[in-house]
Amino acid sequence: MAKPDCPDITPRDPMPRRLNLPDSASIATPAEDGRMFAPSAARNAEAIAELVAAHAPETGRALELAAGTGEHAVVLAGRLPGLSWQPTDIDADRRRSIDAHAAQAGLANLQPAIELDATAPGWAATHGGQDLILLVNLLHLISETEARILIAEAAQALAPGGRLILYGPFLRDGETTSEGDAQFHAALTAQDPEIGYKDDWDVIEWIHQNFLDLVQVIEMPANNMGFVARKP
Repeated sequence: MAKPDCPDITPRDPMPRRLNLPDSASIATPAEDGRMFAPSAARNAEAIAELVAAHAPETGRALELAAGTGEHAVVLAGRLPGLSWQPTDIDADRRRSIDAHAAQAGLANLQPAIELDATAPGWAATHGGQDLILLVNLLHLISETEARILIAEAAQALAPGGRLILYGPFLRDGETTSEGDAQFHAALTAQDPEIGYKDDWDVIEWIHQNFLDLVQVIEMPANNMGFVARKP
């Protein structure tokens, strides 16, 4: 587990912007076989798997947005064999990494990665009927406008009774809760004032604005949070 005062973050590159992330963020390292590895992904994989397993349906379709290196996808598809797990990412190198991890794991329910910009309007029209949608460590790297689009599209893409799970670092009532989070949030907003940690109450409001029921807000290791919402 990461130190309690350090954000446990696997950086993503959802949009054309390129961020010079501080040392508190774990950068993915490529291997010769195409797989990429992020130390934080290994650290938080079990906690995320426990969160998802507690709220995911036993069967159905699962869509992972901004799946990054693919390390989480392998763990989750293995943990939830009744779900058809569809990882997505906008970045071609990340999609290659996801597929390389999947090839080694050999899981029948883990689908080849597909290109998807989760911050773009309209993607729900071609990805509907999802029983589970998961987003890990992205909202702090995109703007509020992009975050609201993502949640709105995810709400539309869910099947009735489907679950949306959001995981990552957030502000609590407008405040960071550790020195590490304060430094990371400041570093992000210094590069782009439109990005940075989102407030927990704002996320709850966006969930409700899209006619989703808030199921639970969970404190997670390394000062992260999990939000679980359900489509009626």
